[in-house]
Amino acid sequence: MNFDLQDLSGTFTAFDIIVSLALSFVLSAIVGWVYRYTHKNVSYSQSYVQTLVMVGMIVSLIMLVVGSNIARAFALVGALSVIRFRNAIKETRDVGFIFLVMAIGMTTGTRFYLLAIAATAAVCLVMLIMSKFNWFELDVQRQVVKVQVPPEQEYAALVEDTLIRYCTEFELVSTEAVRAGALHELYYTAQLKKGRKPAELIAALSGVNAGQRVTVLTGYDQTDI
Repeated sequence: MNFDLQDLSGTFTAFDIIVSLALSFVLSAIVGWVYRYTHKNVSYSQSYVQTLVMVGMIVSLIMLVVGSNIARAFALVGALSVIRFRNAIKETRDVGFIFLVMAIGMTTGTRFYLLAIAATAAVCLVMLIMSKFNWFELDVQRQVVKVQVPPEQEYAALVEDTLIRYCTEFELVSTEAVRAGALHELYYTAQLKKGRKPAELIAALSGVNAGQRVTVLTGYDQTDI
């Protein structure tokens, strides 16, 4: 029995299909484990990692289908252009992992197996090294400060005077009306002065905002009053 699949773009065998999909699965799974190992924030998603593996295998299948047929390639681009993704990528590094598994799928689907293995090993090794030695770390801890104040302008001025005393720098990000305009909620990013604590900043802000709500988010911790 002949397992060759013939079409106008050329010939690929059942062995090619098995090797391409199996290798894309293994390499994409390795990328997923590297992503999981090097992930440091609370936004980790098991679904995202599983999607990485799926994308690698699907792109490999697409490349097998396209082959060297230019018309088929344009047809697939047109078909895929109707897809819209509405979930925002939580971290910029996640985009890099998506491109990596897409490259794995493209290389395995076009039967550049050695290139796929070498590229996966090189990129994953770089990610592990950067994670291990914490490359490009910037040791600057910033806080998000949310203060609710009455709408009168003098309260916002008092809040900024307090931030000047407790922070080396701060920036007003946004102002939002809450409680049907009865209060304004001010959003700042700020960097506390050395030796200052978030609780001290909250106590100072609570003394100038007419007893309204104050929230300081530091890293993954939230202090609220």
